[in-house]
Amino acid sequence: MDFAAILIATIAACFALRNPLKACPTAFYAAAIAIDVLYMYGVFFGLPRAVWSPLFVLVQKCELALALFVVVMFIGCLNREGRACRWLKPVRSELSIVAWFLSLGHMAVYLESYLPRLFGGGAISGNVMGAFALAVVLLVLLVVLGVTSFAFVKRAMHTETWKKVQKLAYLFFGLVCVHLLLMLLPSALHGGLAAQASVAVYSVVFVGYALCRVSRALADKQADESSSTVKNASSVVLDEPEMVS
Repeated sequence: MDFAAILIATIAACFALRNPLKACPTAFYAAAIAIDVLYMYGVFFGLPRAVWSPLFVLVQKCELALALFVVVMFIGCLNREGRACRWLKPVRSELSIVAWFLSLGHMAVYLESYLPRLFGGGAISGNVMGAFALAVVLLVLLVVLGVTSFAFVKRAMHTETWKKVQKLAYLFFGLVCVHLLLMLLPSALHGGLAAQASVAVYSVVFVGYALCRVSRALADKQADESSSTVKNASSVVLDEPEMVS
C-alpha cells in the first residue's frame, strides 16, 4: 500500500515542481544522484533508522522511481489538448531522467545481490536464473532509454530512430510489471496480506495504463481518419473550379 501513497504524492509533486524542473533540471538530477549515493552508503556502512527507513522504501524497493515512470507513461495517455497534458508533457523527458537516476542505485544493489548465488559454485535454481536474466534485460533497457532521453543525445539522433528507441519504453514498463509479480506473487499466494495489497495496487496501475493507452491509440487513430477525410473533402471542393473550367 506504500506505493499508492507514494504515487499520489509524486503526481502532486510533478504538478507543483513543473516550473522549477523545466528551469533547472540539473538540480533535480543532482538531487537524485545524491539520494543514490546516500542509499549506497547506507547499504554498505549503515545509516540511522530515521534516514534508512524512507530510503529503503523509496530507493531499495524502487517505489519513487517507479512512481515517476508511471507518471511519465500516463502522460502519453492524456488528452493532447487537456490542461494536464500541456502542463506535464514539456517536462516528460526530465521526469524520466530523474526516475532513471533514482533507479540506478536500486538496480546496482539488486544485481550485486545475485552475484554470490551465480558465482558461488553451488546449484542455481531456475527462479534465480530467470530473475537475474530479467534484471539484466531491464538494466539494458533502462540504460538505453535513459541515455536517449537527454536532449543532446536526442538532437544527435535521427528523429525516426529516436522514436523507435523510445518505443522500447512499452517493453520496459511491461517487464517491470512482470518483475514485480515474480517478486510478490509467491508471498501473495501463500496468504501474505502486504503482498496481496501490493499486487492489487500494481495491478490497478498497470492494467489501468494498458486500458488508457489502448483508448488513447484508438482515439488518435479516429482523429487521424477524421482529419484525412476533412482534408480529402476540402481538396475536392478546392479542385472543382479548376476541373469545371
